[in-house]
Amino acid sequence: MEDKIRNIPRHVAIILDGNGRWAKKRFLPRNAGHAAGSKNVEKICAAAWDMGIEYVTMYAFSTENWSRPKDEVDALMKLLNNYLKDCINTSKKNNMQVRVIGDVSRLKADLQARIAELEDVSSHNTGLHFQVALNYGSRDELKRSIKKIAEEVKEGKLDTNDIDENVISSHLDTYGIPDPDLMIRTSGEQRLSNYLLWQLAYAEFYFTDVLWPDFDKKELSKAVEFYQTRNRRFGRV
Repeated sequence: MEDKIRNIPRHVAIILDGNGRWAKKRFLPRNAGHAAGSKNVEKICAAAWDMGIEYVTMYAFSTENWSRPKDEVDALMKLLNNYLKDCINTSKKNNMQVRVIGDVSRLKADLQARIAELEDVSSHNTGLHFQVALNYGSRDELKRSIKKIAEEVKEGKLDTNDIDENVISSHLDTYGIPDPDLMIRTSGEQRLSNYLLWQLAYAEFYFTDVLWPDFDKKELSKAVEFYQTRNRRFGRV
């Protein structure tokens, strides 16, 4: 029993899915679902830390999300801006270290400034490490990392014979962060949607029909219990 209690995933990655369907079920606009989903983030982060999880990474906005209707994208950007502003206080209150992964260069200047402020303010916090994937796509991340490696080779800073998994990992947005042990996707979809393709190579996958705004501590516990049943042998196989 003691071993099972100790077998807590160190890093949990989550695909937050189902906000739109949550709103539709309640005859509300999609943006109401996104707002409800945003409010759930802090609750799950707190629940994860209480369970002993050290890292949580959430998929907030993908590179593919730009193709959504403009009014929805604009509303999402406004929501993200407000969330990141509130997150400064939240990170202080909950002692969270917050980091944004993804290509933030496409975001508006005020949002980029908000991200930089949040990362700076929370950098010395010692509680949960919380990563927000914003304008993130794993293929885009790999493309950017390959370009950085190629530039270093071109400049003579790196020899091609020295390129290994560690070198590639060190050029990804998630450098310095342990790979996820468990990936959770809500709302019943069972695909990765271009999320952490390199980092999830040895993760356990947990899919639930529960929509993200309804995903609570009890549902997170179910996912962790599922993880605890997996036979994760030495070598991460």
